[in-house]
Amino acid sequence: MAPQDKNTPPPLPEPLRVAVADSHTHLDMQENTVEEALAKAASVGVTTVVQVGCDLAGSRWAADTAAAHDAVRATVALHPNEAPRIVLGDPDGWSRQGAREPGGDAALDAALAEIDALAALPHVHGVGETGLDYFRTGPDGMAAQERSFRAHIEIAKRHDKALVIHDREAHDDVLRILREEGAPERTVFHCYSGDAAMAEICADAGYFMSFAGNVTFKNAQPLRDALAVAPAELVLVETDAPFLTPAPYRGRANAPYLIPVTLRAMAEVKGLTEDELASAIAANTARAFGY
Repeated sequence: MAPQDKNTPPPLPEPLRVAVADSHTHLDMQENTVEEALAKAASVGVTTVVQVGCDLAGSRWAADTAAAHDAVRATVALHPNEAPRIVLGDPDGWSRQGAREPGGDAALDAALAEIDALAALPHVHGVGETGLDYFRTGPDGMAAQERSFRAHIEIAKRHDKALVIHDREAHDDVLRILREEGAPERTVFHCYSGDAAMAEICADAGYFMSFAGNVTFKNAQPLRDALAVAPAELVLVETDAPFLTPAPYRGRANAPYLIPVTLRAMAEVKGLTEDELASAIAANTARAFGY
């Protein structure tokens, strides 16, 4: 692929015959307006998107956007990498807020109180993405991540909302904390990244597993093996747009309208027809997010 193609949006895929939802997207990080993104998605059968909050500003935006658009459901949270930045500060200014001073536990408590208030809103259907990320946060940030994750679990249960989990290189600790706290009735592993053995653990616990475009990558056989054993009634599909664009468009910007590309690849792995998998995913996403 020529380098200039990286800036060209991938073409519209053939529309799905059975409408589905993108269970995890970041419209606030995408080039198009919300209206354009939703219209393009609907034109190929992606009629609902779950807009995911990662920090206070993003969570407020998600709630406002869901209130303004029938096709959008919101989730609100402090991303696992956000919690240590609030507590310990962010001298590099890596996140969207820029450089930040350490706020300590009091600042995390204040932020969690606002997430709690947003989670009570009727158009907010989930608490997430929360969880643990050992890829970007070192040992010094683990305590803040864990405290934040436990608080989000409690908020999700109290408001009876779905819990959306970000689990990066932290499978054992995520599963352990869910056991210790007691998982909410509806728990979603976003961008599922475990192996087949973990998929069986998740299935036994009734956790939803949401697969993103990386399930199409050449080196992702362990993910396909996990998808193969995941029960069809617990499988969701997502973009995590603008990230994780499915093959053959890897490296270009992702968007909800590319869901059919990933779904078709998933149907092949599951040995289901496209319509069978789409029907299951549509029902699963509505059940997971309570709409």
